[in-house]
Amino acid sequence: MAGLAQILKESGHEVSGSDSQFYPPMSDYIQNLNIEIIQGFEEDSLPKADLYVIGNALSRGNECIEKILDQKLPFVSGPEILGKELKDRNVFAVSGTHGKTTTSYMLCHILIDQGRDIGYLVGGISKNMENPAKLGTNKTFVIEADEYDSAFFDKRSKFIHYFPSNLIINNIEFDHADIFDDLNDIKKQFHHLIKIIPKSGNIIYFEDDINTNEVLKRGNWCNKLAINNDTTSADFNSMEFKIDNKVYSLSDLPLIGEHNFKNYICAILAAKLDGIDINDSIKSLKNFEGVKRRMDFVKEISNIRIYDDFAHHPTAISLSSKAIRKKYLNKKIIGIVELGSNTMSSGYHKENLIDSFESFDEVFLLDQKNIYKHPNAYQSSEDLFKNLKEIIFEYDIILIMTNKNSQKFIQPIIKYLEKK
Repeated sequence: MAGLAQILKESGHEVSGSDSQFYPPMSDYIQNLNIEIIQGFEEDSLPKADLYVIGNALSRGNECIEKILDQKLPFVSGPEILGKELKDRNVFAVSGTHGKTTTSYMLCHILIDQGRDIGYLVGGISKNMENPAKLGTNKTFVIEADEYDSAFFDKRSKFIHYFPSNLIINNIEFDHADIFDDLNDIKKQFHHLIKIIPKSGNIIYFEDDINTNEVLKRGNWCNKLAINNDTTSADFNSMEFKIDNKVYSLSDLPLIGEHNFKNYICAILAAKLDGIDINDSIKSLKNFEGVKRRMDFVKEISNIRIYDDFAHHPTAISLSSKAIRKKYLNKKIIGIVELGSNTMSSGYHKENLIDSFESFDEVFLLDQKNIYKHPNAYQSSEDLFKNLKEIIFEYDIILIMTNKNSQKFIQPIIKYLEKK
């Protein structure tokens, strides 16, 4: 929504916005845009406007929503108004359960580094780019395409509104248990998206992703660019991928982990569709620093290195923890995991979650609903930190994994270590 606010402001609109809370990095970004922000949703705080753009976090019972409905004020979902802004653009949509933000920024970075004034809207904050959104003058527009629903009054996935010409599907797994009953519900939304891609369009995907393949078998009407088939293959062990009998090495690129290796390949192939040579893309990616809160190094104190990661799903936790284990093979690593997403806190991923911890030496869980019977599960961050202090100096690496505000872990840890 913050990025959308920037797009709308650059399009000539006057924009303000409300939320229940604001915290870095997005709060800093919004302030730098000089967009008026309103804390809370009390009825009296609703400003006068020509149009109200309603985020998908809001529902009936919210005081501002009730006032908008009672007074029959004009409203629209965020994805719908954005889709209208994109109707004449060449849209590259980056979708999938994991890797959307990073892959989107990789593609943006390549195109911008190669001199394109593209438009884009991505959910997180890149370390290379000043803002997560820009209108741009080039016809190309890159968007992080989320499968979450559009609004309380529009239960279609957000990506339906973007009408992309080119689609990346990184992977498809079950997530968002608050709005999807099962994996088939998610597959259905992805197939709705495939149905609206033009015949001249393209889908980049992994041939060995079972769920993506199943969706494509339901019907596809555009070009398929499959990775790990006869013409395009990827080998994480050698950090090489082959396309049309040419081999390219990604071993010099900075981000670690198999997931980022796959993200690199998707971004490179997408840039190729927009006319960028593969070698030029690889050259551009050598100075791509990644995304804030994606395996973000925070600080080193008393030989203890602290990392912050947005991982919100067992697969993401597993991939990130394996990546940091590979980087620090002989170090002792402790993971601090918050069950922040609706799916994680529901207990849906119980067995898979425990399996995802295998690369850690120890794990502390913030489990506010007391779903998981884990020896180091706590219902408050205060209790977790109290017990963490007793063993913290036994570890070399602390990896914090949450899709919520990580500062509630980071700041107490830093203060304690600096004091000691």
